Amino acid sequence: MTGTFAVILLVFIFGAMIGSFLNVVIYRIPKGESIVFPASRCQSCKTPLKWYHNIPIFSWIFLKGKCAFCDASIAIQYPMVEFMTGLIFTVLYFKLGIVWYFPFVAFSFAALFALVMIDFKYMAVPDSVNIAALLFALIQPDFIHAAMYAAIAAGGLYLIGLLSSVIARREAMGGADVIVAGTMGALLGFPNFFVALFLSALLAMIPSLVNREKGVPFVPFLALATLIVYLYSTQATQLLEKLIYG
Repeated sequence: MTGTFAVILLVFIFGAMIGSFLNVVIYRIPKGESIVFPASRCQSCKTPLKWYHNIPIFSWIFLKGKCAFCDASIAIQYPMVEFMTGLIFTVLYFKLGIVWYFPFVAFSFAALFALVMIDFKYMAVPDSVNIAALLFALIQPDFIHAAMYAAIAAGGLYLIGLLSSVIARREAMGGADVIVAGTMGALLGFPNFFVALFLSALLAMIPSLVNREKGVPFVPFLALATLIVYLYSTQATQLLEKLIYG
């Protein structure tokens, strides 16, 4: 029991560390900045941070949410992203256990989470992060089937978007959604890809109605639905079979 708890804790810490890196991705990539250089620094006074200022979650708590140099507030987004990424890694561990492809699945969902945060903040989906999510999703025991599902899902959604654009006489679907569909296909396979699409539409329905004029980003709902269906893949398949066959 103690050993199991230690593994869970290590998985969470590893996820939180990836979450710390995601904070850099979320902040810098939309601005066109390098995620490698310069080193992390305070956004207000530009002072480079010490290593102990970058300990996931705990540094924000110990610093009381303020810069150690200029006392400027540090957004709660930083520890929340670290905590949520740690949580994502943990629930995926419960789903998969420690298998060789676990990190790649976790990295794919981490990249999707970064897309969620960027899309909410900027209403944009950077290709670099989007493609990274897809590439990580393809690294599985059955690479051939994962690649095939990704191609079918992305290609199918592209054709639907193309047809919709012709009918509506305006662009109905962006290329980013097509890449996300490929990631969903690789992670979920069929028919669970369709379950996730349907669930994402349900999740987006009320926010879309509330924000009808402004619109809402759709990638966050695709990503959330993908995680839910991935975690409950067996139940999703059974539900779909019951709906089809009764």
